[in-house]
Amino acid sequence: MVYLLTGPKGSGKTQQMIELANQQAKACNGNVVFIKNSHRETRSVSFDIRVVCMDDYKAITNIDEYIGFLYGMYSSNHDVECVFIDGILKHANINLDSMPRFIHRLAKISNQCDIDFYVSISAKPEELQGVDAEECKFLN
Repeated sequence: MVYLLTGPKGSGKTQQMIELANQQAKACNGNVVFIKNSHRETRSVSFDIRVVCMDDYKAITNIDEYIGFLYGMYSSNHDVECVFIDGILKHANINLDSMPRFIHRLAKISNQCDIDFYVSISAKPEELQGVDAEECKFLN
């Protein structure tokens, strides 16, 4: 399943994502991955969670490369159960117009690999026009 956490910039989405990730790290049997854009503070992320900073992968510049990155992460570790993507609009030139296609691709990976994705987006739900409600669930 793809879970979306939406809201304006500065509304506390990152902290909510960290709290959700920490809960999942305790509850699930597999691995949890937290993907963020930069190396800024995430001290409150549990040590059990693998943190990935996209600043380290500047060659990933579009949705296809980002999806390939996610498949590569899964292919190297089939125990990944949850992936948290914080601030997706700051990653790989992904924008509101491309969000429906991105969510569709995440839902496909979720179904194929049995991974839950949690994605924070600095936007209101009504700004995500074209996102298929059957492929995702809004957390707020």
